[in-house]
Amino acid sequence: MVVTISDHSNRFLASIPHPAAAIAIRWPWLDGGMPSYDAFLLVSFGGPEGPDDVMPFLANVTRGRNVPPERLASVAEHYDAFGGVSPINQQCRDLLAAVRADFEASGLALPLYWGNRNWTPYLVDTVRAMTADGVRRAIAFVTSAYSSYSSCRQYLDDIERARAAVGPGAPEIDKIRRYFNHPGFIEPFAGSAADALATLPPDLRDDAHLVFTAHSVPAAMAEASGPGGGWRYVAELTEAAAVAVNAPGAVPGSDEEARARLGDYFAEVLLLDQGTDAARARDELGWDPSHPSLTEEFRQGSYRS
Repeated sequence: MVVTISDHSNRFLASIPHPAAAIAIRWPWLDGGMPSYDAFLLVSFGGPEGPDDVMPFLANVTRGRNVPPERLASVAEHYDAFGGVSPINQQCRDLLAAVRADFEASGLALPLYWGNRNWTPYLVDTVRAMTADGVRRAIAFVTSAYSSYSSCRQYLDDIERARAAVGPGAPEIDKIRRYFNHPGFIEPFAGSAADALATLPPDLRDDAHLVFTAHSVPAAMAEASGPGGGWRYVAELTEAAAVAVNAPGAVPGSDEEARARLGDYFAEVLLLDQGTDAARARDELGWDPSHPSLTEEFRQGSYRS
């Protein structure tokens, strides 16, 4: 298998440990230092569930951004092929069902709630229901694993805005920290990629290219992502991809091979010098880290955002 992701020279980031290594360490905070939660909250983006939902949904997504109506109408056409239905809400329902089953199997009796940023069930309505149910402190899982304004900080803002709208009595809500390198997030990607490669004929399998894609964000947002900026969104995507393919038979391909197989234009996009690390962020962007390392966060029990 030939992998065509990494930095401009097409090498993997050096010395990326498998995240499972940290799981084997039992830090003191696991023995009673965690807050006591009385509810689980799933927070997501939301999506339309029928043709009549599409334009109101897009209006919510673009609220305050002065997007012309004709542009919204053009974007709405993308939903036509799916009957105006985004898969995200059903995926959230499926996720909640899986979490509920796991909680029950583990003897956890936490009630489960779900609120969206841009479509029903809206987060503010969910927080209001939690307040009425007497929830005092909830742990929130957001369906976005990476660092950037849209994928992390905006959800923190959404949570605080919902709590403020509900007013006194609204529960405290702690967002689970980003999980881009958690084994439970990485292993399904690795497993699915291996399963897909296994379906290829043997004469094609060893020379197959695995291309990683991700949600695009504006360059300014990517540059500002992470504590103090530093292109954390790009770095975390790169690390997740590298860890996912850290398996026998995975070897990096050259720039020339990428151009020959994918064409100059597409290859150049993939080969953009987007790889980064902490040292590069400090040297080139003047980044002065103000937060502890991941290991130190675990040691201190700071697992929340």
